[in-house]
Amino acid sequence: MTVAITALYTGVFALFLVAGGINVAVHRGKYKITLSDGGHPDMLRMVRIHGNAAEYLPISALLMGLYEIDGGKPLALHIAGIALIVGRVLFTAGLWTTPEPRFGRVAGMTVTWLALAALALLNFWQIG
Repeated sequence: MTVAITALYTGVFALFLVAGGINVAVHRGKYKITLSDGGHPDMLRMVRIHGNAAEYLPISALLMGLYEIDGGKPLALHIAGIALIVGRVLFTAGLWTTPEPRFGRVAGMTVTWLALAALALLNFWQIG
């Protein structure tokens, strides 16, 4: 059995993590911060954009892979994968310039949580 759909989305998720890590490193250099956020609000936002992706994307990829291995529906995997990508883009755009909970940030987290919950439920139903 292959996990081609999960591989596709996990590759995209990995690029989000790499881009976020590079972004944090660039901002560390820009603000001359060696550890954490250095008390700089922009740095804190960049760290959280990356950290938030690191918190949600790995478990999402794992759930996608398990669902696919267990013979899950390809359409469900694509919907979840696309939702997670949209959620990350919205969250990043929403947090990039302001710490305030604006539309992008709220919508991005909502979409991410819904996709993650859907993947968990799909896995439960698959084993039932």
